[in-house]
Amino acid sequence: MTNVKFFFNHKLVGADFKRNLAWFERIVPASTTAKNQYISPSEIEVSFDFMIGADGAHSATRYHLMKFARMNYQQEYIDTLWCEFHMTPKISSDKSAFKISPNHLHIWPCGGFMFIAIPSSDKSFTCTLFMSASKFQDLDDKPQDLIHFFKKNFPGVVPDLISETEVQYQYNNNPHLPLISIKCKPYHYKSSVVILGDAAHAMVPFYGQGMNAGLEDVRVLYDHLDRYTKDNSDVESMERKRGKALSEYTQNRHPDAVAINDLALRNYQEMSHHVTSSLYLLRKFIEERLNAHFPSLGWATQYSRISFGNERYSEVEKAEKKQRTIILVTIGLIAGTLGSWTTWRIFRWNKVLPPSTTLTTWLVSLAKSSK
Repeated sequence: MTNVKFFFNHKLVGADFKRNLAWFERIVPASTTAKNQYISPSEIEVSFDFMIGADGAHSATRYHLMKFARMNYQQEYIDTLWCEFHMTPKISSDKSAFKISPNHLHIWPCGGFMFIAIPSSDKSFTCTLFMSASKFQDLDDKPQDLIHFFKKNFPGVVPDLISETEVQYQYNNNPHLPLISIKCKPYHYKSSVVILGDAAHAMVPFYGQGMNAGLEDVRVLYDHLDRYTKDNSDVESMERKRGKALSEYTQNRHPDAVAINDLALRNYQEMSHHVTSSLYLLRKFIEERLNAHFPSLGWATQYSRISFGNERYSEVEKAEKKQRTIILVTIGLIAGTLGSWTTWRIFRWNKVLPPSTTLTTWLVSLAKSSK
């Protein structure tokens, strides 16, 4: 676009959102060939009408916004680090192919930690080890245990999918990085500035929604801006309208940002632990069958609503809680009924109860005796 300009090597070091002024530290390389050599940085002042801060979890825009807006801010590092691994394609007859199914997210769940593999377009897999800092430290202290640890906890990975040499090299050379979750409110100050994406709501990666949520921020923001700023004939009126649009954007978007942050945190437990639970698998089986065979009921799994739909995150969270309650109560009622019927039949068979005692009369007598 001809009206867009990029300025590299500029670091935001200050902002006044009342006067709409920003200060950048301009760093100029000493030459095109010199590496890590720079001319002494200079500071430049820039005036602006409207600043959009999309500068990540450690946002400078958010830092300066806090000086003007009464911002509630929450930052949390979870007790989990991550390390990335690369699974190369399978080579056969001079052609590359996926080593495992490319149509699935592969998870090796181990309760408090897990290993996952996600397919890439070049037929490789990007793999990630998620684990507590203490377990990483144990492996760092005893590097000779690394291969045994993989073989014990992630069967089939070493050496079938990734060689022992590659696992050791990648573990030692790829960083072990922290995971951060950030919530804040408001996202704006008057008509001057708004923050988007990770700058407003950095989240852990377990739902794969970080970039999607950031792009959705843009769509929702411009829905509000378009609704209020179609008439730009009056400058003062324009600023007032934009301020109202930004205020409504914060109020509308914040519940969804909080919801997806919380869902992403909970999904770590789901991926690393719940997927091995029989009750969890039964609930998911019921949800998927209801969605497939009775779509008119509006029943769907939480994952499909979030990943393949356009519902608000906060509405998805409410719908999932309602569905989970209905299914678990139904399962409980069925299990209780079967248990009562089985007990009644055993008592009848062993002549503990008279032959004329029906299941209903027996349950009524139990209820009365319990009072």
